[in-house]
Amino acid sequence: MTGWRAALLACLLLAPQLAAAAPDLLPFTPAERERIASHGPWPPAPAPDPSNRVDGQPAAVGFGRLLFFEPALSADGTLSCASCHRPERAFQDGRRSALGRDQGARNTPTLLDAAGHRWLGWDGAHDSLWSASVAPLQDRREMAASPAQLAAAVRREPRLAAGYRAAFGAAPGPDDGRVLVDLGKALAAYQATLVSARTAFDDFRDALARGDDEAAARYPLAAQRGLRMFIGEARCSVCHAGPAFTHGEFADVGVPFFLPGGGVDAGRHAGLVQLRASPYNRLGPHNDAGAADPRAVATRHVAPQHRNFGEFRVPGLRQLVHTAPYMHDGSLATVEDVLRHYSELNEERLHADGERILRALRLSPGQAADLAAFLRSLSTGPR
Repeated sequence: MTGWRAALLACLLLAPQLAAAAPDLLPFTPAERERIASHGPWPPAPAPDPSNRVDGQPAAVGFGRLLFFEPALSADGTLSCASCHRPERAFQDGRRSALGRDQGARNTPTLLDAAGHRWLGWDGAHDSLWSASVAPLQDRREMAASPAQLAAAVRREPRLAAGYRAAFGAAPGPDDGRVLVDLGKALAAYQATLVSARTAFDDFRDALARGDDEAAARYPLAAQRGLRMFIGEARCSVCHAGPAFTHGEFADVGVPFFLPGGGVDAGRHAGLVQLRASPYNRLGPHNDAGAADPRAVATRHVAPQHRNFGEFRVPGLRQLVHTAPYMHDGSLATVEDVLRHYSELNEERLHADGERILRALRLSPGQAADLAAFLRSLSTGPR
């Protein structure tokens, strides 16, 4: 037999073995594939905020970027938004709890994908990205500036005055409150551009959706097993739903809400009280769309209930490797700590209101490792 014929025969004989050695794809059912597809596509299409007239406008985005890194917006000129929301740390700070002019009680959330949230903050005290941006400028624990100080800084600093004029079409006027709101809206325009990058999961999800099982099989098998648990028996996707891996609402997940030094963090209950009283909510005079804003209906119909006490916003999971520590109080340092929390969950500590979603997962070491592999696949870069 000539050399080339022998080589051809060898290739034919080895073909089945080579195919078997190719990366594996779990036999996901049609229902599982549908649930997986619901976590995309990514990135989402932009959804302009009707309450912010400069949302999406390049001049406002540029002005908002300038403001985000500007310490002149703080009372003592030492802090900016980026002091706590650091770009190199996925727009959070890596601390257990935020540190501005004073120590906070809650973990600093990432700003990535914040434009997609219906409610902002761990307690949902804000119903727009611009109202959430106004709050830390004035909070005594954060930047602690008054509307008069903020407006004076914009009028005084030539680059800020020029940025304001470019974004809003006129110089800052005499109404300090109006200038404050405009600063929040420019900051929101910039933050709305902070969309997290695509991940290995997105490539897998898209391949599966188009029926390209060969491409889907490049996704690590451990991550596939973890994903199957995530959408299946572990029921994680009930709350961590959709493309951003959050349904955007609130839950008691068994994390204590006692504050250092005494007292409690009432969570969503207090957030709703604050939201309804805020002059910056979507029902107030600063909504640029007024009564035509379709998102205002949610604010109109929410009200604090006893069950909201100790509930906190379910965070998205994208880029979670870069947003540690976790939970509203930053009490869990690693992905493994979070999985251990849910594995050993004290169900007696949870609020009982209707159907109970959470239960102790009792994960085996292998199951925990698979879930961790899947969760890490939702992040880009070093893990």
